[in-house]
Amino acid sequence: MTGNLFAPEIEELVAAHDFATIKEVFEDWEPPILADLIADLSAESRAIVLGILPKDVASETFAYCEPTLQRELVRDMATEHVAAMLNEMSADDRTEFFQGLPANVVTELVNQLSVEERVVALRLLNYPEDSVGRLMTPDYVQVKKHWTIQEALDHIRMYGKDSETLNVLYVTDHGTLVDEIRIREILLAQPDSFISDLMDYRAESLLATDSEIKALEDFRRLDRYALPVVDEDHKLVGIVTLDDVLDVAEERATEEIQRFGGLDALEDSYTQTSFLELVRKRGVWLVVLFIGEMLTATAMGTFEHEIAKAVVLALFVPLIISSGGNSGSQAATLIIRALALKEVSLQDWWMVMRREIASGFILGIILAIIGFLRISIWQWLFGTYGDHWVWIGVTVSISLTGVVMWGTLTGSMLPLFLKRLGLDPATSSAPFVATLVDVTGIVIYFSVASMLLRGLVL
Repeated sequence: MTGNLFAPEIEELVAAHDFATIKEVFEDWEPPILADLIADLSAESRAIVLGILPKDVASETFAYCEPTLQRELVRDMATEHVAAMLNEMSADDRTEFFQGLPANVVTELVNQLSVEERVVALRLLNYPEDSVGRLMTPDYVQVKKHWTIQEALDHIRMYGKDSETLNVLYVTDHGTLVDEIRIREILLAQPDSFISDLMDYRAESLLATDSEIKALEDFRRLDRYALPVVDEDHKLVGIVTLDDVLDVAEERATEEIQRFGGLDALEDSYTQTSFLELVRKRGVWLVVLFIGEMLTATAMGTFEHEIAKAVVLALFVPLIISSGGNSGSQAATLIIRALALKEVSLQDWWMVMRREIASGFILGIILAIIGFLRISIWQWLFGTYGDHWVWIGVTVSISLTGVVMWGTLTGSMLPLFLKRLGLDPATSSAPFVATLVDVTGIVIYFSVASMLLRGLVL
């Protein structure tokens, strides 16, 4: 039985949309015969037939097709006529059609479409928004393990010009990723040796459904220029290259920096973001921070009586709260970046807390000494702080130490807490931490003043 004898009948069944009969006819056909049949069908019918076949049979059939036919299949399946037929199919038939295609064919097809059609196709394929499937390219070179080195080199010369990279070649068996071989090994091998002689069967790969973050982590861990992408059946569907991952890293870093600056991340660049959108992105957080700062005024109002008795205390309020806010922002920056680089995890919270309390204490002591010296010098030069200037200096020094310690503790623990809740740690922005520490800094400062200065200046 040869495929070309049935080609006219299959064409008629495709025209009649009688997919059930086609599926029944092909139930016992072997992939080599199916490949012969597909070679004799029209462009539109090839796409439909390949989609009707069971996934594993379709993948083997595609593998038996000549390389030229494989490229024609991809080109044919991206024609406007096929796209129109897909739009006319019911949702369940269309989904079955895509699921029935070999994953490598689907990927090749999607990348041949226009930008608009690619968006539709990717949505149908249901790759998640930030998945590896959205990053991969089908432009790679694959070889067979039974080929000689010379056959592989001939294949590279013929098809390598369209490849995204020639640094690595991918060994497949009926579409399944078996291994990867660096081009250096191919060039240095004897022409009559076989690809299988160079294989160690240790190819690292990404799943098409993996997240972009997972891809970033794997590229960093493996220090690679490109990684193959496979589906759940370990069929090779594409590759992801370093330049694509660097784009993702830049986008992620930009989002985190913007969030850490106290605004919602912009979806477009600064110049492409509309004026109203820019105001909205910044305004939401400014309102939240303004309400937070109103709590600072409320806290100062609570100590209005103390301020009225010793106005000199109010002079040091900016000094106290800014030191706490700065130390908190520093700690938040360090921890958020450490989380992003996987230098620390949630399990390290106790270690982080100990380090930040200790560092906060040392930093607070340094600022406390500088603060006390400043009060001493001003008292010596101008007599600004009266007879109890020593106690005022001690109050400011102790308050600085406490506020800086509290700022470092808050700034370090808040990102970990948000991470534990499943939220983005970058939302614990520097302005947010500073606002939080401002309120508590006022309470710490005037509480210390009430204890130390009562009966003296209060």
